[in-house]
Amino acid sequence: MALKSYHQGRCSAVALAAALLVSLILVETVHAATYTVGDSSGWDFSMGNWVKGKKFKAGDVLVFNYDPSVHNVAVVDAKGYKSCTATSTSTAYNSGKDKVKLSKGRQFFICTIPGHCDGGLKIAVNAS
Repeated sequence: MALKSYHQGRCSAVALAAALLVSLILVETVHAATYTVGDSSGWDFSMGNWVKGKKFKAGDVLVFNYDPSVHNVAVVDAKGYKSCTATSTSTAYNSGKDKVKLSKGRQFFICTIPGHCDGGLKIAVNAS
């Protein structure tokens, strides 16, 4: 009888651990925020201080709204951000309604249309 009781207790502990893990995932998902980049202006040359004062977290979603015949979005590294250059390993978006889920750390976004990034169409965000 002791063996059966031990086995039932162990199964209960595993079930409890699984339930706790699911709860933590759900809580993290519930707390994710969605940010429209540039607010009502969208992804354009008025990016300036848009990032200031915002506290991004891993799992948050950035929504890039723009005219795809005029702009695009590329996820680049720090070097690409500074030089306004995307590489073959950069992820590019061009739908005009792009959604990007943030991972933990610093992330960089630029427009690759010539002159746009140099003109200020870029942002860097840090997600905790």
